[in-house]
Amino acid sequence: MRHDVTLERIELGSPRIRAFVEVPWHLFKNDPLWTPPLRGDLLGSRALGLKGLLTPQDAYHRHADVCHWIAWRGTQPVGCVSAAIDHRFNEYHGTTLGNFGFFDVADDFEACSALLDAARAWIAERGMVAMRGPGQYGNATHERQGVLVEGFEYPPVVELTHNPRYYGDLLERYGLCKVKDYVAYLMDIQAAEPEALPRLAAHVREHHPEIRTRPAAMARLEAEVALIVELYNAAWKDNWGFMPLTPDDADGILGSIRPIVDPEFIRFAYAGDTHAAVFGALPDPYVALRPRWKWHGDSDAVRVARLLATRRRIKRTRLMFFGVRPEFRALGIDAVLYHETLVAAKARGYETSDISMLLEDNILIRRAAEFMGARHYKTWRIYEMPVGQLPVGPTTAAV
Repeated sequence: MRHDVTLERIELGSPRIRAFVEVPWHLFKNDPLWTPPLRGDLLGSRALGLKGLLTPQDAYHRHADVCHWIAWRGTQPVGCVSAAIDHRFNEYHGTTLGNFGFFDVADDFEACSALLDAARAWIAERGMVAMRGPGQYGNATHERQGVLVEGFEYPPVVELTHNPRYYGDLLERYGLCKVKDYVAYLMDIQAAEPEALPRLAAHVREHHPEIRTRPAAMARLEAEVALIVELYNAAWKDNWGFMPLTPDDADGILGSIRPIVDPEFIRFAYAGDTHAAVFGALPDPYVALRPRWKWHGDSDAVRVARLLATRRRIKRTRLMFFGVRPEFRALGIDAVLYHETLVAAKARGYETSDISMLLEDNILIRRAAEFMGARHYKTWRIYEMPVGQLPVGPTTAAV
């Protein structure tokens, strides 16, 4: 007998949030590519010093309202979703958006519809006019977000999502429409570098002696992260979906990169005495954090231990951020930083680099990636729809 879909509503702070976090582990059991964040990133961990995004203690909840649902068929979880209203984002952009996030579902349109109906209703009740997603809670530039629609055969790298092919079909069948795509490029680090790159970098250094660069200093990593935040907020401010990073965000970045950072891959450029640009790549911890689907291999403690034991042997990187202050973009600083980092990566034996997430319409940065010999290999999609009139959904039990 086929059970009807029922929804379990879970408020922030409920102990049932643990069950919410476990839903994708049920859905993707034994998937060789799917790689989730640490449970501590979501639920908090004293041992790892993590507050947990899905806990009331996380700074996100100072400026946002959230709710969560699990979809069940009988005793089996078949999906989950969150709804969120980020008041800071709406005030910054002058929007009336709600977001759906933490979206995972079986290939089950009835369950998908029930979850999205619940999120839409919750968003509509709070006066929003449109729903966008998926993300974590939202779709600010620095958040983990998007539905993978191209590149399913490749594993995800750190902070990027992976999902089955049917997700996009379910969301579009429901009525959601594309609002923006992000893309990723894959680069073979050990391949011959573009002949023009060292000449261009040398030309820039010769004609702009005021430009100087340096790698990150591990001894003052906290200050270096604060500088990254400063440059990010200046260089990305005109991008679609941008939200300024805060000191709380800086604390989160510091905690996540400290175990794996290679200082040669985080480089700063100066124009005279002014901080002009930042280039940031990381060895990919997902190589070690991917689930092994064994009872003794998938706890946070074991995954982190595996990362610490293998971090210096990881050969894949992700270029996560590269920004130049607008007033310095015509100087060629990008060529200098690209060249220096590529030389360091080759010398250290790194093999590939994922360059992401790039806005589909950021033609200049996409051309730069292609100039470096990288190829487009993944696409993620962000969807949106008016809240509109809602159908009557299935039974909902509040917890």
